[in-house]
Amino acid sequence: MKNKGFLSTITILFVGFVFGAVLVSSFGWVRPSLAEVQLGSKSSPVASSMVDLKTFNDAFVQVADKVTPSIVQIRVVSSPKNKMDENFRFFFPFREDVPHNQQSGGSGVIISDEGYILTNNHVVEDANSVEVQLNDKRYYDAIVVGTDPLTDLAVIKIDADDLKEAYLGDSDKIRVGEWVMAIGNPLSLTSTVTAGIVSAKGRSLQLIEDRAGVEYFIQTDAAINPGNSGGALVNLDGAVIGINTAIATNGMSGSYIGYGFAIPINLAKSVAEDLIAHGKIQRGYIGVSISEVDAAIAKAVGMEKPRGVMVQQIVPDGAAANADVKPGDIILKIDDNEVNAPNELQSYVARKRAGTTVDLTLYRDGEEVISKVTLKAPDSDLAAEPVKEKTKKSEPEKIELRELSFDKIGFTVKDMNKKDLEKYKTENGILISDVENFGKAFNQRLFKGLVITEANREKVESVDDFEKILEKSKGEAVLLKVLDSQGTTRFVGIEIPS
Repeated sequence: MKNKGFLSTITILFVGFVFGAVLVSSFGWVRPSLAEVQLGSKSSPVASSMVDLKTFNDAFVQVADKVTPSIVQIRVVSSPKNKMDENFRFFFPFREDVPHNQQSGGSGVIISDEGYILTNNHVVEDANSVEVQLNDKRYYDAIVVGTDPLTDLAVIKIDADDLKEAYLGDSDKIRVGEWVMAIGNPLSLTSTVTAGIVSAKGRSLQLIEDRAGVEYFIQTDAAINPGNSGGALVNLDGAVIGINTAIATNGMSGSYIGYGFAIPINLAKSVAEDLIAHGKIQRGYIGVSISEVDAAIAKAVGMEKPRGVMVQQIVPDGAAANADVKPGDIILKIDDNEVNAPNELQSYVARKRAGTTVDLTLYRDGEEVISKVTLKAPDSDLAAEPVKEKTKKSEPEKIELRELSFDKIGFTVKDMNKKDLEKYKTENGILISDVENFGKAFNQRLFKGLVITEANREKVESVDDFEKILEKSKGEAVLLKVLDSQGTTRFVGIEIPS
């Protein structure tokens, strides 16, 4: 009887074990506990490494020790004329539109043992006198060698011996996230060093009001303040990679609130070389007005994803006007460098002199073409009218003028009469008579008073023409060519709902 009971117990335990195993492994009826759940990748995307903290700390100490003697303090007596923007400003928080002279300060970087110093244009513009104090407390009067307002850079010169010139690095190789140090003279505190990282590259802040201005700032969270302007942004190799230029400010104190901006040293070097050699810039231009390619434009021209920059207008007698470049082309590359934002193209061209030939890789009608463009210096005002395309003679005025609303797009268009066509100096087109707030048209910066002259490269003569083009483009995107009352044309992509 005992043996029988023992066998029964063994049998029950075995059956329970098997049944439990089946439940867990085969049917998945038992959920794992929270502690057993594995979320995310099984391995880190970046290989971990143990850093010797003392070695890391010593890198900052060594850079500060080596670079600080190359940074100078600049004092300027000037007659100010311009008031800075309140939200993004250069490092002169005290400038106002006042008639009397005033003193202000900034920083500079010694770039030659012959006494040449690189700084910002806004540090020395309108200067009546410029004084430089070296790190070793020596003082010198300086002369302004040349300035470039379009990049906010300037070169000054002192007559001094035993100067410590800075090592200028390669700003094209900087990476977001790498450690940097800002060295300058903020708030009149000489030889101040702060540290942070490269927060972003290629920022445009619209600080330079001239449409030909070049803005391709390095953004950093290293603390910089008024007086740092013209100082150095340095990596842990001790190489200057940027010239500190602007800060984000609350508009009240004019002081640092989180981010600063520096001009890439590769651009600064090119400008400095021209200023030292010629006293002025001999920069070349392509002679185009460009804009970023958004998703709607990419879809309208048959691109898989947005890339490149679109040519909106051609400057008459400019470099592009004499080459195979057309409005509506998308510039994918200049030489071997991809460009995906207008300031990327501008920054590259700004390093080139007039007479230099560059290769533009263009996207046109679904294909890539190469166009060679020899850069030209601007004759006068770059804000020229666009090249007028040849058009056929105007047809007799329409008898019936039609107006039609496209609710899913959010705008209304109407036929133009003879008076309208004469006003806009065009021989064809339809007028946008109303735009719904926050609709598709509104979000693509289409507004009342614009004239649509083309849709998908087809001339638009009437509302009927436009309706037919949109009807066959449902579920796709259409590339519109629009004209304003000033005669300026641009291309706009807009998605057409199914």
